[in-house]
Amino acid sequence: MRLLSYACIVLGCAALLTSATSVAADRPLWEAGAGLGVLHLPAWRGAAESHELVLPVPYFIYHGRYLRADRQGVRGVLFDSDRVDLGVSLGASPPVGRDSSGVRNGMADLDATVEIGPQLDLTLWRSPDRAHQLKLIIPVRSAFSLSSTPRHAGWVFSPAFNLDMVDPPGLPGWRLGLRSGPIFASSRQHAYYYQVSPSEARPDRPAYSASGGYSGTQVLASLSRRYPQHWVGAFVRYDMLQHAAFDDSPLVARDHYLAAGVAVAWIFGESSERVSVDD
Repeated sequence: MRLLSYACIVLGCAALLTSATSVAADRPLWEAGAGLGVLHLPAWRGAAESHELVLPVPYFIYHGRYLRADRQGVRGVLFDSDRVDLGVSLGASPPVGRDSSGVRNGMADLDATVEIGPQLDLTLWRSPDRAHQLKLIIPVRSAFSLSSTPRHAGWVFSPAFNLDMVDPPGLPGWRLGLRSGPIFASSRQHAYYYQVSPSEARPDRPAYSASGGYSGTQVLASLSRRYPQHWVGAFVRYDMLQHAAFDDSPLVARDHYLAAGVAVAWIFGESSERVSVDD
């Protein structure tokens, strides 16, 4: 189960590392590969302690007529529109042990969670050559714990503006992504990480009941490049938890922090069939 948990973390973070493709090209129907990534993440949002993880990174691109998996995620092509996309949003968080931080000492372990749900992408602006584009992304995800008996861990809604740039100034051949937006979550999602039951309370950790609502704001920058036989990418994310619905929980030690990751993947194979891709 721990390996499965880490695999889901990879899938969630891989969505932040966008693959660089050309603006318009004749490309293979599919490409497949694998690599390694190094992630620096907090034990949970607001935790004083962080984790460094070395994990396998899957690489898969598919340019089908009705189903696509690429830098924009996994999505179905349900209607003919170059301004609106409906896809799948993924997220994940690592498990938390009771000894991971003194503030949780004596509390039950938390299983890793995986989040999945629909995502609507609205293209607000793009340059004439389609090298730069601004989108409003609207994902709604349902979270589940990865335990022997998975249980629902609430809902997450994280709308954001996303600016995507091919060949940004001074970085020819690279793709730069900038994303920023607030996060909102249900009371069950906040309770999973921040609630303290009366039986777990102690003098320096009073009982706390979490409510739903505003869950902070994230600002993310990603940079990636596709070479003939491999791909490299990196991201840095800044989280601001001030005024979040749970900011007075005794389990919140920091109201802002940085998370980051780097990854490299090697392309092992591609299809002989080629399709026209308008990226």
